[in-house]
Amino acid sequence: MNRLGLLCPRRTRYILDTLYLFRKNPSSNYCFRLPTSFSPEDDFMSNFQLVRSCFSVAKIPTFARSYCSGNNGVDSSEWTEDIQYLDESGSVIYSGKGIRSVEPGLDDHVMVGGLKKPILNASAVVKIVEIVKRWKWGPEMETQLDRLQFVPNMTHVTQALKVIADTDASLSLFRWAMRQSWYLPNDECYAILFDRLNQSRDFDGIQLLFDDMIRDSSKHGTSSFCAYNRVIQYLAKAEKLEVSFCCFKKVQESGSKIDTQTYNSLITLFLTKGLPYKAFEIYESMEKAGCSLDGSTYELMIPSLAKSGRLDAASKLFQEMKEKNFRPSFLIFASLVDSMGKAGRLDTSIKLYMEMQGLGLRPSATMFVSLIESFAKAGKLETALRIWDEMKKAGFRPNYGLYTMIVESHAKSGKLEIAMSIFSDMEKAGFLPTPSTYSCLLEMHAGSGQVDAAMKLYSSMTNAGLRPGLSTYTALLTLLANKKLVDVAAKILLEMKAMGYAVDVSASDVLMVYIKDGSVDLSLRWLRFMGASSIRTNNFIIRQLFESCMRNGLYDSAKPLLETYVNSAAKVDLILYTSILAHLVRCQEEQNERHLMSILGATKHKAHTFMCGLFMGPEQRKQPVLTFVRDFFQGIDYEMEEGAARYFVNVLLNYLVLMGQINRARCVWKVAYENKLFPKAIVFDQHIAWSLDVRNLSVGAALIAVVHTLHRFRKRMLYYGVVPRRIKLVTGPTLKIVVAQMLSSVESPFEVSKVVLRAPGDSVLEWFKKPIVQQFLLNEIPSRADILMHKLNTLFPSSAPEIRSLSPPKPLITGKAI
Repeated sequence: MNRLGLLCPRRTRYILDTLYLFRKNPSSNYCFRLPTSFSPEDDFMSNFQLVRSCFSVAKIPTFARSYCSGNNGVDSSEWTEDIQYLDESGSVIYSGKGIRSVEPGLDDHVMVGGLKKPILNASAVVKIVEIVKRWKWGPEMETQLDRLQFVPNMTHVTQALKVIADTDASLSLFRWAMRQSWYLPNDECYAILFDRLNQSRDFDGIQLLFDDMIRDSSKHGTSSFCAYNRVIQYLAKAEKLEVSFCCFKKVQESGSKIDTQTYNSLITLFLTKGLPYKAFEIYESMEKAGCSLDGSTYELMIPSLAKSGRLDAASKLFQEMKEKNFRPSFLIFASLVDSMGKAGRLDTSIKLYMEMQGLGLRPSATMFVSLIESFAKAGKLETALRIWDEMKKAGFRPNYGLYTMIVESHAKSGKLEIAMSIFSDMEKAGFLPTPSTYSCLLEMHAGSGQVDAAMKLYSSMTNAGLRPGLSTYTALLTLLANKKLVDVAAKILLEMKAMGYAVDVSASDVLMVYIKDGSVDLSLRWLRFMGASSIRTNNFIIRQLFESCMRNGLYDSAKPLLETYVNSAAKVDLILYTSILAHLVRCQEEQNERHLMSILGATKHKAHTFMCGLFMGPEQRKQPVLTFVRDFFQGIDYEMEEGAARYFVNVLLNYLVLMGQINRARCVWKVAYENKLFPKAIVFDQHIAWSLDVRNLSVGAALIAVVHTLHRFRKRMLYYGVVPRRIKLVTGPTLKIVVAQMLSSVESPFEVSKVVLRAPGDSVLEWFKKPIVQQFLLNEIPSRADILMHKLNTLFPSSAPEIRSLSPPKPLITGKAI
């Protein structure tokens, strides 16, 4: 038996205090065994460790001895030695058999006297908690756990985890347990650990532990329903979108069940992140898995489906919710009423509105605004006004935007009286109308032609310090232009310019209104105002005004416009030149002819140079007429101006015929035909039929074409002996009489039908052999003294064409012969 040796007073006092505490509490878990050696010379810490090693766990309330498993050849029925426990004075407190060496983790009981008693779960848990709290983590803790004198199980670990508050210590204990042979996956353990990690906001740790749990479940073929759902919920609430969705997919792949709360958490997360279609995907997974929906799911999904435009799905869920006796909230009604209204399902929207009121829910101001806006935009203004009144009766005051919308919707619908009434209420309520509201009212009054009301609104707007928009000015100026209030329009335009707007386009628009209306005097007056105010217009409008002046015979005003047009580097094209030439053809007064000739010269177009050269003599022109004409037509860009060239030929031939320049006219027609301006005019159908189509020609061009073509037919028939069965002249209803009268003057065999002059080829051949026909075809069309020219003058009024002709033709036949 060993006794406590002499120590230094300080060390002795520490040990005696320890023994005294043990005496005071003999039911404690500590037993003391005197060491075989105790050196007073050792330092305090080494002696403290020595004394500490004397204590070991015993079973409460008696001093218990661990029963040896019998390994290592040690007899389990023998005690190693007798131990005496002394008090401060050295008296024996207790004596008994000591503890022999054991193999930790193999004994599942303790000895109480001579009896074996199993280790209680509470004692095991206490011991595990004590070790974990003391060592926290690391190899030292695991060594102590490995030396436990009993075999733990998952129940011990689970209970210990509930007591241990430290996250790292809990994880260390759990990972140690996972390496033991007795380990089995435990849903409760994982749930406790996930709770600890969530409290410490360690989401990386949650993800790592989740991966371990997935591998663990796959290895043992188990499923941790509670822990799986808890992980996803924690990550979703922490807005870890990608991680939570990844965990969700892994749980789905593992075949584990996911509860409604977890689905709701994910749906909430995706909706919060602005990903409604991903939330719908989760909802569809929920339906596919057969998971029942709760009130929260309906509260989440119905508004989301409605706002995303999936109204049928939202309505279906709404009906399902009511069938399950869930009470729809105001949020659901508000979202459905708003979405249905915006989608144009007004009947459904108002029905839901009434149903909500039937459940005792009070509409909000936002809902009233949504309904009024939906009905107003759909043009159902009576219903909108009824809801407007209900809104005011409910105690809600229409706001600025609602007033504006109601006023504008009524104004745009043409209900100007109601719009102005609400507009007055808006002003009385203290709301200053926006420029948009003023503009809408003003534009609608302008569109309806109410000048006084429009000007009154314009004055109110400017007096309120509001700046009218460009569309407002445009509408007002258009109204004033249509009403021909030039002075008022000029005043408004100058105010618009003072506001900083570019007024060139608006002024030009007003000018176009006058031009289209045919008010040439007002157009010229407005143009002068624009010039005085340094406001420019474009060449297109100048050209339009020029053509208006030409149509109205205002040649004095037309020439300055044309000069302005040319001096501004605008191109006078062949069409414009031809249109001026057409006016010259129709001119009846010699004074106006001089104006028109000067206007033609002012165009500076190459066609005018050609016209002047065409009437010159060969000496001045220095080349034959046919060559001169060919040179001009070769300079035309037929890809760009083919239509203009045809127009020019038609008008020019009219002019040449009326001027008596038949030979020159035949040259122009010949060159025009050579350049394929009239490709389908002459058709040779072998020996069957030859035809000439003059339906698309002017009168002068048609006459020249008939004479020239018949001359070609005569040459082919007489010189080459080719005689067709018939010859046709396709004239159309307009030219039929003129061509028939011309041919009847030389007794032609052509018979007149509806639109065609026909004759057998043999008859035409005999007709061609007559000398008078030869002279007729080789020379010229009869002059003005003949009946034919009288007819031409009727079609083309002209003063003294023989005076304008530089070389009057000789008449082929006298009036007596006709």
